[in-house]
Amino acid sequence: MRPFSFLLVITGLFLTFSCEQSDDPGETPVEPKPSEEEIEREEIVVNPTGFAPLTALVNIAVNFESTARVKVVGKNGPDSDVIHDFDEAATTHELPILGLYGGNLNQVEVTLTSIDGQKRVTRSFEIRTDPLISDLPEIEILKADADRMLPGMDLVSYYGHNGRSNPQKAFIFDRFGDIRWYLDYAGHPQLRNLFYDVGIERLENGNLIFGDRWTNIIYEANMLGEVLNTWEMPGFRFHHVVVEKPNGNFLATVNKIGIRTEEDHIIEIDRTTKQIINVWDLRESLDQSRFTFTTNDIDWIHVNAIVYDESDNTIIITGRTQGVFKLTENNELVWILNPHLGWDKSGNGTDLTQFLMQPLSADNTSITDERVLSGFDPHPEFGWPWYAHAPLLMPNGNLMLFDNGERRNFGQVGAFSRAVEFEIDDEVRTVKQVWSFGEAEGENCYSRIVSDVDFFPAENRVIFSSGAIVSAGPDHGKIIELDYDTKEIFFRAKISPPQSVFDITFHRTQRLMLYP
Repeated sequence: MRPFSFLLVITGLFLTFSCEQSDDPGETPVEPKPSEEEIEREEIVVNPTGFAPLTALVNIAVNFESTARVKVVGKNGPDSDVIHDFDEAATTHELPILGLYGGNLNQVEVTLTSIDGQKRVTRSFEIRTDPLISDLPEIEILKADADRMLPGMDLVSYYGHNGRSNPQKAFIFDRFGDIRWYLDYAGHPQLRNLFYDVGIERLENGNLIFGDRWTNIIYEANMLGEVLNTWEMPGFRFHHVVVEKPNGNFLATVNKIGIRTEEDHIIEIDRTTKQIINVWDLRESLDQSRFTFTTNDIDWIHVNAIVYDESDNTIIITGRTQGVFKLTENNELVWILNPHLGWDKSGNGTDLTQFLMQPLSADNTSITDERVLSGFDPHPEFGWPWYAHAPLLMPNGNLMLFDNGERRNFGQVGAFSRAVEFEIDDEVRTVKQVWSFGEAEGENCYSRIVSDVDFFPAENRVIFSSGAIVSAGPDHGKIIELDYDTKEIFFRAKISPPQSVFDITFHRTQRLMLYP
């Protein structure tokens, strides 16, 4: 086989393509070979939106119906390749290229296969990207068991910077510690000061969702950074998090404009009509005069997360300085997961002590020690969550969350953060601790603020992410993947920013496939 090639120059980029032809006239090809006549139009643009520097867009039109495959050749062997199949048959393809390396001459392959299964066109090209911006962190892979790790890469809702904290810049890195995607909205007319707070999440449709404190808008964007849709929230201001419900609507943590307190309202936005269809005013359902964990009478609860419980149409929220709560859609309490100290009446006059959870030991015996119930003493089989974040519902109905551990037992025990799972009975309001991880890590993974935990039931894995570690050297964050049953660690990464905001390296992380 002898190669032939041609050079295409687009927007100042030199992209070299090659195909192959047989130089043996007697050779009988197994399948049709690529021919120039089959390609009607071809264009490649790097960073097409200007906001995702490690992406490109391939537009190619051919004279036959075909499906497409793209491959970005990794620097660390086949395990670092990014391969994605576009299964919809067409004659014209617009192919996003994800997973390029910064400051690198990237090798990319595009293959078009006809609907009868024959590879008709193959293009190999090189594309050079600009170096990574200096805001991005150093990533140190401390352990990576490639054979047992979950597939995919880690999306990091990053807070670090190098002299300028806005806009915030989420990024994705692979198991080798290479950043393969990031967003930089510095040149965007609306998002140049983006503060997404908790961060960016992937929607069911594969796009990204995030709110912005400065524009007070929720944004949907694709992996190229193109904004596809927006939702406003008149009368409220966004903070912390937006969550997609199974029906497509959004739940968002908000400040109500015109009142003295903050971070104590939740709204539901209809995805289609873009109207606010429900409001939870926590001043009514909880007690804003309770100062057991804070003396701040303005940011008295500091709601940082929401999870929707489809089984009974309720929401579970973590209020950093008050506890964990389950609420109906009518803003009525179901239970309170927090030490029993200091509870009185809600804003609407309801006795809140009736909603306090009764903790159980491993053998389902009620724990009655008043110092344990009030939070002063730990119990060998149960511990209250302290200043928690990132609640999630497991397939068995249990609640898992990131228990930050700030002022744990009012300072009576050493500093550590943990992922913890609770079995909860809503009707009788009992709670039993059934699993935890992090105690043995101690200060090595102690993050008094932010942070995340995720559970992957199919693989029985937990990803534990401490986002603001300040006690073990310079500010950094850690991501740990472990087996739920054995607690064996398969992956450990350390992320060190040049500088951080409020000691925060990141708020949340998410293991995902680079292509939706």
